[in-house]
Amino acid sequence: MWLNFYFGVSMSESDAVAISQDKNGGYGGGPGQMPHLATTYAAVNTLITLGSEKALLSIDRENLHKFFLRMKDSSGAFRMHDGGEIDVRACYTAISVASILNILDDELVKGLGNYILSCQTYEGGIAGEPSSEAHGGYTFCGLATMILINEADRLDLPSLIDWVAFRQGVECGFQGRANKLVDGCYSFWQGGSLALAQRLLPIVRQQLQLSLIGVQPSVECKTNNGFTAEEAGLDNENLSHFGFSFIQRHSECGPLFQSVALQQYILLCSQVLEGGFKDKPGKHRDFYHSCYCLSGLSLSQHSWSGDAGAAPLPGAVLGPYTNLLEPVHPLFNVVLDKYYKSHEFFSAL
Repeated sequence: MWLNFYFGVSMSESDAVAISQDKNGGYGGGPGQMPHLATTYAAVNTLITLGSEKALLSIDRENLHKFFLRMKDSSGAFRMHDGGEIDVRACYTAISVASILNILDDELVKGLGNYILSCQTYEGGIAGEPSSEAHGGYTFCGLATMILINEADRLDLPSLIDWVAFRQGVECGFQGRANKLVDGCYSFWQGGSLALAQRLLPIVRQQLQLSLIGVQPSVECKTNNGFTAEEAGLDNENLSHFGFSFIQRHSECGPLFQSVALQQYILLCSQVLEGGFKDKPGKHRDFYHSCYCLSGLSLSQHSWSGDAGAAPLPGAVLGPYTNLLEPVHPLFNVVLDKYYKSHEFFSAL
């Protein structure tokens, strides 16, 4: 899919990221290249990961907002670039960046929930576009987007959880679609969806109770994703705050997947002894799979922690404790401490 750029940039290259910023908003894959939502997501997450004031100040938030509006389609969704494809991946990358930079507003959100809802299939997962097959990457993107715009309660969450949970194969890794081989990158895409679902249990329970009596939840019924309005910290002027409030919510249960088994697949089947991670045995290592195997490994290790940033419970980390990774924010896939720093920085602007 995307994000080789995100994982491959080093601390000394923040200026290289900055000069990939287009004068009309957005980032290209390199200097002079067309601005694109995927590389914009990658570049912004890279700058947040670097974390210096220089890196954060280099982001032109006003032009980025204009770029997102230019990518906004009449369907409510987004296109990846000028004249590009419209899909759930574009929706996530736009909304994720807008949320983390504190520029998310009603204009960007308008009609978006309807589009993503139209992409949830009979299986429970989410497709890239209406009438396509449910896919792990798009399921994460769709669910995360609906959480960030406070409309996750409109999805059929029980069937989504069921579909994702059954994508974990006998090899212990996750497959991206039904009847496909497992792949290390889905450790994050599928594992991340279930990590998000752990904090949505109030609305999951409500939907299950309604289904038992044969009542379908109204798509207009807003429940703040199972939070009270005060807990959500939401108002019409601060949609971007929900990413922060969501991670602060206590998780009421342990992982919804076999977390230690997934770590086993990542460490034994995807890890390359010379360094890096790969899709599966027989494949070659690359930055993309290294990024998402490590991200999935972190989510697995911290999935037993009821609170964000808390130390994992005994037995939650496979192998020596030196295997333990920093926790990541499951909505944005940036290291949690870096997210907190950027949230404080951009909230003050």
